[in-house]
Amino acid sequence: MSNHHDHKKNHHAFGIDVGGSGIKGAPVDLRTGEFAADRLRIPTPEGSTPEAVTAVIAELVASFDLPSSTPVGVAFPAPILHGLVPSIANLDQSWAGVNLDEVVSAALGRRVVGVNDADAAGVGEAAYGAAKDVDGVVFVATLGTGIGSALLVDGLLVPNTELGHLQIDGHDAESRAADSARSREDLSWEEWAQRLQRYFETIEFLFSPDLIVVGGGVSKHHEKFLPLLDLRARIIPATLRNAAGIVGAASLASKAR
Repeated sequence: MSNHHDHKKNHHAFGIDVGGSGIKGAPVDLRTGEFAADRLRIPTPEGSTPEAVTAVIAELVASFDLPSSTPVGVAFPAPILHGLVPSIANLDQSWAGVNLDEVVSAALGRRVVGVNDADAAGVGEAAYGAAKDVDGVVFVATLGTGIGSALLVDGLLVPNTELGHLQIDGHDAESRAADSARSREDLSWEEWAQRLQRYFETIEFLFSPDLIVVGGGVSKHHEKFLPLLDLRARIIPATLRNAAGIVGAASLASKAR
């Protein structure tokens, strides 16, 4: 039976989602996009340096019995240019200029693929969630403190888009249309939807997406604001929610060569 067991393990990759407050990880069954074991979360260390964060990642991975061949993907809150972190907002500034793939790979003794966190969520939604089996151009927006964006074409990612920072009507889009703006300014759903309308119609003008997927915590209230939008593209809520980053990072790691 051992052969069968080993074969089963080949369908797994390990996904890690690094955030400002917590670092989460789980093995993912690549056939279904579901966790193959319960997710583990460790608080992000106070001094969130590359050394400290890498140590937590190593602890996470060691908590699961992973074959050495299991690919590891890391969703990270920064652009990732071929492994390199050019700049960072939510973790220690010493990350700037660090090659995430190399540093984490050296600590784990495994192949590691780093990806921007919004991109990871977009890939998760495209592979297993709201945008599964959708051809053409898909735009995934994560509405939270800011606006994260992921752009996919026939399921392939165009990495590191920062379309939450589009300048619209003289404003950085996320400063007006993020979920944080809704709560900060105490906007009604209708008032906020007007700002989202302006944002998404600009995205449509620039990219003509076939489908728009809306994620972030606020997406669980999608019936309060998505029906108020008038767009050409179909616009639907994300389905993987908090799991999307882990699932997308695992999926990307499994496909990287």
